[in-house]
Formats: sequence, C-alpha cells, structure tokens
Amino acid sequence: MNTSDKELTPKESLLLISSMIESTKTSISDKSHFFLLWGWATMVGCLLQYFLLAIVHYKHHYYAWFVTPIALLFHVIFIYKYERHERVKTFISEANRYVWVIIGFSYMALAFVFVKIGWQYCFPFYILLYGIGTYISGSLLNFRPMRIGGAVCLGLVMLAPYLDYSLQILLSAFAILISYIIPGHLLRSRYRRINRK
Repeated sequence: MNTSDKELTPKESLLLISSMIESTKTSISDKSHFFLLWGWATMVGCLLQYFLLAIVHYKHHYYAWFVTPIALLFHVIFIYKYERHERVKTFISEANRYVWVIIGFSYMALAFVFVKIGWQYCFPFYILLYGIGTYISGSLLNFRPMRIGGAVCLGLVMLAPYLDYSLQILLSAFAILISYIIPGHLLRSRYRRINRK
C-alpha cells in the first residue's frame, strides 16, 4: 500500500468532505454572473418590449429580444474563459450545468411552438422555466434566496394567464428580478465574502 493511500480518521474524512462542499459552493458562486448576465439581458428585453408595445405602440415590439444574441455571445465568452481555468469538476457544478443546458434547450424548443400557436402564450411558460431552473440551482447550492425566487416564480405562473399580454411582460420582468438578478447579486456577494476570508 502507498503511503499516500493511508486511511483517514473519521474526523479527517468529515473535514475533507466539508472542504469539498465549500469548494463546490465557491466555484459555482464565482459563476454568479451567468445569472446576472441572463437576468439583466432578459430584464432589458422585457422592459424594452413593454415600452415598445404599451407606450410607443410599435408594431414590431418583439425586436426588443435582439438583446438575446448579444447575451449569448457573452455567455460563450464566459464559458470559454471558465473552462480554461477550471481545475476541478465537481458533482454539483456538473449537475448545475446539465440543469441549465436542458433549460436553455427548452427555451429554444418553446420558440418553435410559439411561432406556430402565437407568442401571446409565451410568458407563463418562460416564467415557469425561470422558476424550475433557479429553484434547482438554489437547492444544489443550498442557497435560500435563489430557492425562494424560484418558488415565487411558480406562484406567478398561476397569475400570468389572467393578465393582459403587456402585463405578462412586466410580470416576467418581476420574475427575473426575484429569481435571477437579486439572488445573482447575493451569490456574488457571498463569493466575495468567502474569498476575503
């Protein structure tokens, strides 16, 4: 048996597990700007679309969503940057990645559905995806603000169909604020606090 393979005491095992969990939390907290990037991009899209639709009465109000390709470009740059510097892949970070990959593909799949049935039905479904994604991420990270934001989104989904389309846009902006933006800033703050220690 190698000297490096020595058995750990129960106390050493607990310390090792604890440090691995903290390392995972820190590595995901460092990626809080993915939540902030998509949170702010979606918020801008929602508010701009509401302005073009309800205030200006512009026929092509959906042009507001040209903000999405710009956010996607930044997202790809962030991924490239992180994959070059990522030392360890943990179970939680990988699980979190898979959650958001399938959520991302769900947004794209729904786009094909709404092209056929009409975009007036889109926001309750998008709010539902905000809620599912952030609730699962918040649970993986054991980060309560994100879990609460996700759970509130699920409640907003039930309200959305009873509102006019323009109000659904504002409701979606509110859902993004409580599920992505506020938790994203709190997550970044937690990461900086851990790093200072």
